[in-house]
Order: sequence, then structure tokens, then C-alpha cells
Amino acid sequence: MNAPNFLTSLRIALIPFLTIVLMSSFNGHEYVALGIFLLASFTDTVDGFWARRTNKITALGQLLDPIADKLLMTSAFICLVGSGHVPPWMAVIIIGREIAVTGFRAVAASRGVVIPASWPGKIKMALETITISFLILGREILGGWFVVGRVGLWLVMAAAVYSAGEYFWKYGPALLKERSGD
Repeated sequence: MNAPNFLTSLRIALIPFLTIVLMSSFNGHEYVALGIFLLASFTDTVDGFWARRTNKITALGQLLDPIADKLLMTSAFICLVGSGHVPPWMAVIIIGREIAVTGFRAVAASRGVVIPASWPGKIKMALETITISFLILGREILGGWFVVGRVGLWLVMAAAVYSAGEYFWKYGPALLKERSGD
């Protein structure tokens, strides 16, 4: 267990605390939830950078990092559906994209094809972080600024659909071609 993998594991360990706080109603729970979410998001930024910088990239880290990302974002979106800040149909599209792309990558990996994160996927992740942060604080705290979270949901959905399409467009034909040759 190296330091980058520890940070990834910390992100996973923070998820239950985030969900409990998000679903709580104690005074100031939004600020606590935002702090937990931002700390978890920060570990995502640092772990990969640290692993590359110190040459500590491991198979465990390559497996856990995207899982931790998806667990964090999915948990936050589900809790925000529960609090009424995210329409369920939007969460289904965003989470469905994560499942589809993860499955697609797994199929590709089983055939020896590595699909790296794309820039549209990274933009989607950044939009998710910003949007979820605004949605966690909610209309009661943000007032008119809450619209940033609502607009962000549409941008996240657009980025999710676009980035999924890019993965399938770029790597799908090669995987289908290889499959038909089996």
C-alpha cells in the first residue's frame, strides 16, 4: 500500500460518511457534507498525480481509482435525488453512463485493449465535482446561485453522453471487428 493507493482508499472510506451526512438534517450538515465531498474529490486529484510523479503506479491503483471515482459521484447523485436536488431521470442517465462505460472498458481490457481517460471524460468529472458541490449546499444556502447547480446538471448530462459516445465511437469498431474474428 503506497501513498497514492492510500489516498484512493481514503476516498472510498469517506463515501459512507458523505452519504450519512447528506441524508442527515442537523444544522449545518450541508457544510460538513461539502467538506467531506471536497476532501474526497481532492484525493482524486492528488492520487494520480502523485503516483505518476513518484513512479508509484500500481495495478491496484489503476483498478481502485476509477471505482472510487464512480462510487463517490454515484453516491452523491443518489443522495441528492433523495434530497430532491436532482431529478431521478437525470441521475439515471448520468449513473447509467458510468455503468456502460465501465462495462465497455472491462470488455476492452479482457481483449487487451486499454482505454485511457479522455479529455471529455475528465471535463465531465470536473463538471460533476462543481455541480455536486453547488447542489450539496442547496437553494437554502445559495439562494439565486443555486441555478449554477441546476445548469451544471444539464452540462454534466451533456458531457456524460458526449464522452460515452466518444469512447464507443473511438474504440467500439475495433472491439466489434476483433469480436467478429473470434
